[in-house]
Amino acid sequence: MVEKEFVIGVTGASGACYARRLLEVLCTNSKVHIIISDVGCQIAAHENVSLNGFNATYHAIDRIAAPIASGSHRFDGMVIIPCSAKTLAAISTGYADNLITRTADVCLKEHRTCILVTRETPLSKIHLRNMLSAEDAGATIMPACPGFYHNPKTIDNLVDMVVARVLDHLNVEHNLIKRWSGYDA
Repeated sequence: MVEKEFVIGVTGASGACYARRLLEVLCTNSKVHIIISDVGCQIAAHENVSLNGFNATYHAIDRIAAPIASGSHRFDGMVIIPCSAKTLAAISTGYADNLITRTADVCLKEHRTCILVTRETPLSKIHLRNMLSAEDAGATIMPACPGFYHNPKTIDNLVDMVVARVLDHLNVEHNLIKRWSGYDA
């Protein structure tokens, strides 16, 4: 079986816990590249979330010449988690000025999976237009909005709900949540 390869971008929005949990799952059985923006680092530190120590390749945000920034480097998909409104705006307009936005641009032009886990509320018309523009270009917009039908007991249960949806869209098997089976189940 061929190992899957993913790129994870972490940007300057609250919700570093989502990135950490996704990395915990993916780094156990996939090749993973991690890019963290400067503000993403600051927010993760403020939220007491460490994004260090994973069995992954870490890339500097300004390393535009990294292999993952080229369409000739094949990988299975990218997730930007959390995805700030600034990064969403850059991706939706093709403004690829750092390694995260350049790699997302590559994903879209190569028709690969590109998931943007947005973390902003409320949403302005600008945010909504940018989401629609990114979706029109091929991105999957997945706001970090956990469901409650699985009766979460902890914050970790809520985080797992969002990460499970991301994993589903990456076609990665997991057992983070109990799948919906109806009201009577």
